[in-house]
Amino acid sequence: MTSALIAFAALFVLLLLGLPIGIGMGLVGTVGFALMIGFSPAMNMLGQTAYDTVVGYNLSVLPLFILMGHFVSQAGLSRKLFEASNAWVGHLKGGLAVASVLSCGGFSAVCGSSMATAATMGRVVIPTMRSYGYAPGIAAGAVAAGGTLGILIPPSVLLVVYGLLTEQDIGALFAAGIVPGVLGIFLYAAAVVIVAHVAPKMAPAGARSSWSVRFRSLKGVLGVGLLFSVIMVGIYGGIFTPTEAAGIGAVGAFLIALFSGAFSWAIFRDAVIDTVLTTSVMFVLVIGAIVFTNFVNIAGFSQTISGLIAAYDPAPLTIILVLVVVYLVLGCFLESLSMILLTIPVFYPIISAAGFDLVWFGIFVVILVEISLISPPVGLNIFVLNSAFPDIKLSTMFRGVLPFVGADILRLALVILVPGLATFLPRLFY
Repeated sequence: MTSALIAFAALFVLLLLGLPIGIGMGLVGTVGFALMIGFSPAMNMLGQTAYDTVVGYNLSVLPLFILMGHFVSQAGLSRKLFEASNAWVGHLKGGLAVASVLSCGGFSAVCGSSMATAATMGRVVIPTMRSYGYAPGIAAGAVAAGGTLGILIPPSVLLVVYGLLTEQDIGALFAAGIVPGVLGIFLYAAAVVIVAHVAPKMAPAGARSSWSVRFRSLKGVLGVGLLFSVIMVGIYGGIFTPTEAAGIGAVGAFLIALFSGAFSWAIFRDAVIDTVLTTSVMFVLVIGAIVFTNFVNIAGFSQTISGLIAAYDPAPLTIILVLVVVYLVLGCFLESLSMILLTIPVFYPIISAAGFDLVWFGIFVVILVEISLISPPVGLNIFVLNSAFPDIKLSTMFRGVLPFVGADILRLALVILVPGLATFLPRLFY
């Protein structure tokens, strides 16, 4: 137990010094393993972990979904989604912000990255909202919050990583994220409507579109909608695995981008290179997390915590509330993937021993991570948007995102009190 606590302290020191978390976890885990077991076993463990991770078939889902997101982005999906959403709801009070949330949810369904969704959609929708007189804080808050849907609505990179760390079925995790993801869109839209009625000048109505324009706008998202439907039906209909679905999605997205007329060899090259770089970073993160987990398990940290929980026998809700506090505090220092990699290997054995459903726990954790992405003092989605729109103050953005943080807290409470919101679909399909 003491060795594990020293290891955590050393890791946080290395992170404060600027060392990447994947390398930090691998370094601390390897050194700790070597001190406890021996240098040669530690080197063998490090090499075997790296080999097993790189050649693992399940991990191939990551680069394929990342590549799919790049291709779809190049096809101009972000603008087409916003145009379609705006055509249907933009004329309502707060309609442009609701359209932003809807388009972020749609884009995240094929992107899988929160910050990428916020950055891409922000450039499209924030200038439009500001031109209609929207308060800058609400405009930025809607996009920042909508971007968080990218790590819950399938395909989700974080759910893939969680599934690999906890050995849970990725298809079941994707199914579990659908209802809470849709609930998030609904609650975000409700937050916009409430703000628009309390302070109409902050979120005025936009222009009304004719029915012909509305139906024409759907043509721009028809291809991607069909691709997403094929992926989901294929996975839950048992036609192909999530990894095979990722391959089909990447090929389908490539064809959509190719026939969009805005594709070129340079764009293809950049998409592939960026996918390789992103995947390589994620491989280092996963390898480092597994190495650190091996050491923590050898040090007996999880077993000690489980023993303490068994001795005190707290109520299940107490355990969950403690974890809520832990993740909200960690969100002040770490970004989303780092939190997942650092905490899940430690917490999931404890949660499993306490009798919680690990698929439900994955959704619970991802929602907490979503909150950390838009809450001060870190709020990475806010910083991403601030870099793109430096004329909007950080303080203004954080004030604008508060209604959406409230919506997230309500959703988290619903998922805790009604676990079936996350477990119904996995049980239905699996």
